[in-house]
Amino acid sequence: MMTFRRYAASLVAMVLMIMTFGAAAQEIPLVTGEHWMRSSEEVKKAYLVGMANIALIEITYEGPKPLPDSQTVLPRIQRGLKGHTLDSVREGLNKWYAAHPDQMQRPVIETIWFEMVVPGLKK
Repeated sequence: MMTFRRYAASLVAMVLMIMTFGAAAQEIPLVTGEHWMRSSEEVKKAYLVGMANIALIEITYEGPKPLPDSQTVLPRIQRGLKGHTLDSVREGLNKWYAAHPDQMQRPVIETIWFEMVVPGLKK
């Protein structure tokens, strides 16, 4: 099972990747609720594992001296997703999009941030 740290790191890396590439990010397909809900459970898991792997790369790159909160969202994502697993995030996304059919164009990464990370930070 993937650890929380690895999962959180992947989310951060995905966000950083999108923000870092600027104009090139427009060429990277953004996964929306529509894509999410049409995907099989295996594809959903693969998406989340991919995000986790990207974050793991970021953590590895940082080495023993992680960046401060002011320079990365990784620590906030780690704190906000504390207690979550890949399956709980997958299930949470499934439930959220099912309950909000009018929000299918909302990016999955945005939904994870606002519906899981931010509330988790308030705990």
